[in-house]
Amino acid sequence: MVYRIRAHHGMCFSFFQGKGYSGEFTENMWEMKRKLEQNPEVVLLDATDDVCAHCPNNKEGVCTSAGKADEYDRQVLARCGLNAGCRIRWEDFACLVEERILSAGSRQEICGDCQWTDLCGL
Repeated sequence: MVYRIRAHHGMCFSFFQGKGYSGEFTENMWEMKRKLEQNPEVVLLDATDDVCAHCPNNKEGVCTSAGKADEYDRQVLARCGLNAGCRIRWEDFACLVEERILSAGSRQEICGDCQWTDLCGL
């Protein structure tokens, strides 16, 4: 199985604590986290993905916060040296996010204006 993952969700999974927009969203996030721990191949997107399927901001496949989320995706892809649509093993992508963004202290620059930023390490 190949999962569709927004690039910026590569950061979100690193800090996920079981809090989210709704119970349905949170349960889906836990389920996706469990699936990704099996190191499947993922397609990186700059649009709604398998996590967004249960987000209340997803209106018929379009994110109501698209401008902000799209910029987060662009930043993550650029810093990881990847393009939207590329296929990669989850662990390889997670390692790139850790090395090039999180360990580099760049998370705040990318998504510091996110409503969930207080849940993430700075």
